[in-house]
Amino acid sequence: MVVRCVAAVAVFLSASPAVAKCTAIGPHPATILKYICDSERAWAESVATGDNSTVKRILAADFIGVDPDGNHYNKEKMVAETATAGKYFSSNLAGDVIVRFYGNVAIAQGSETWTRKTGEKGRWVWTDTWLRRNGRWQIVAAEDLKAPAK
Repeated sequence: MVVRCVAAVAVFLSASPAVAKCTAIGPHPATILKYICDSERAWAESVATGDNSTVKRILAADFIGVDPDGNHYNKEKMVAETATAGKYFSSNLAGDVIVRFYGNVAIAQGSETWTRKTGEKGRWVWTDTWLRRNGRWQIVAAEDLKAPAK
């Protein structure tokens, strides 16, 4: 199941309570940083809620991800898995997110802490590649890693 240097400007967003800190590196509009960080937060939370509307919106049609076990998955699979994930997870919250901007590409890196309904706790770290195409920012690639809990 999946469910996130150069001298630069750093921005802290407090609008998203589940994201501890959202930092940007490189020139960017503040509205785009907020959109990406809010979307990452919503994707993380969808693992516990089963609401796959965010996943449908933010993943590009040609999206390819790599899960913590090294398996590839596409948008269709992530939409389907998100809808049923709430059976297994009681919470999943985004941690700090760093977003680096390169013109029409943004690389978001972050972490999530989760709790399964069994009581097991864990953490994922991730990298998402965002692309602005046809006026929309969407994720075209993601890689997730299960990390030791802090």
